[in-house]
Amino acid sequence: MRLLDGRVAVVTGGAQGIGLAITKAFVAEGAKVVIGDINADTAMQAAASIGETDCQPEACDVTDAEAVQRLLDRAVDRFGGLDIMVNNAGITRDATMRKMTEADFDTVIAVHLKGCWNGTRLAAGIMREAGSGSIINLSSISGKVGFFGQTNYSAAKAGIVGLTKAAAKEVAAAGVRVNAIQPGLIRTAMTEAMPQDIWDAKLAEVPMRRAGEPEEVASVALFLASGMSSYLTGTVLEVTGGRYM
Repeated sequence: MRLLDGRVAVVTGGAQGIGLAITKAFVAEGAKVVIGDINADTAMQAAASIGETDCQPEACDVTDAEAVQRLLDRAVDRFGGLDIMVNNAGITRDATMRKMTEADFDTVIAVHLKGCWNGTRLAAGIMREAGSGSIINLSSISGKVGFFGQTNYSAAKAGIVGLTKAAAKEVAAAGVRVNAIQPGLIRTAMTEAMPQDIWDAKLAEVPMRRAGEPEEVASVALFLASGMSSYLTGTVLEVTGGRYM
């Protein structure tokens, strides 16, 4: 048997980058996945590339609780339940505090932190009834150490850790597990758009002397989604190549 045979998952921001890698890993291990993405066309393209029997797209703004509920309802209606929730959707609006606008601060907090709260809260409600489930929240090493020009992003990602631990305590007795992943420097379209000197400086901080790949984060998400992590809840797993250990 594959690790996720018979399981149903929802992945927000699942149409590209780390989210798409998680989606593919879950499908490869037998799960049915609903991809939530702010861009409906991107979600449709990702689902079509994987296969409509295993994947379904749904446009979703994670800051809107009603939209997140529709996303979860799509999983229940189409595939018969909800076993795994991955709160991965995110954006960046980097700037120093002196230059960052209030709107850019609010938007990043809303997408990352409120979006994660919406997904965790609503998924847990469904999973409680079933008596089981795994919720996986994507934080970042930026939430552990804080990065220059990322007061909004670092605050949101640190908040996700606190949210994860608090939620894990609330739903553990109901059989629902809540864990977080903190990726470090991962090779995605967003990070590869960095100026070369900034990329090189970040890479120099990694003891393994290389960037991670999205699939390496996806494998950790797969572990947390599967029965292999059945006694883990409230944990934060760093996928950083040893950076800031």
